[in-house]
Amino acid sequence: MPFLIAGLLLVGALCALDLVLTLGVVKRLRDQQNLLTELGTGTSGPAVGERIGDFAALTVGGEIVARDRIAEETLVAFFSPTCGPCRKKLPGFVAYAGALPGGRDRVLAVVAGSAEAATPFVDALAPVAHVVLEETDGAVGAAFQATAYPTVLRVARGGDGEVVVTDDRVALDRAPRAVA
Repeated sequence: MPFLIAGLLLVGALCALDLVLTLGVVKRLRDQQNLLTELGTGTSGPAVGERIGDFAALTVGGEIVARDRIAEETLVAFFSPTCGPCRKKLPGFVAYAGALPGGRDRVLAVVAGSAEAATPFVDALAPVAHVVLEETDGAVGAAFQATAYPTVLRVARGGDGEVVVTDDRVALDRAPRAVA
């Protein structure tokens, strides 16, 4: 009988240790996920120097945006209303875009999703950006190779006249840099 009690205590202690270790792993995974959410992946679109594909779309205000119309450095962002990190980054992006030299003419925001779900994003972005509402596999997202949300890029015309990515890791927590 004493061996049975000792065995049960040992199994109970091992189960308790296993539970503590499992909770520790879960906490670390959550911390890591939160860090990735705050930083953004930055790998969901083209890298610096890559060309942007051809696109044309209508903004929610009825204006035409197209690759051919990008003349100066432009901030481009892709959001989805179903994306938790997008909801967290939206206020920072709006503040950053609002302080950008050149104003909303130098900012393009794409919201991928249904019109009903995207309304809060469109309302927040419209004062500081030209906003395109499209499906997840829309023309603008395809041209920019945006495969994850949020994606924030800076693009401009390169030496050969093509629109290329000039920054694929825009720091929204810093003041926008002056554009030449």
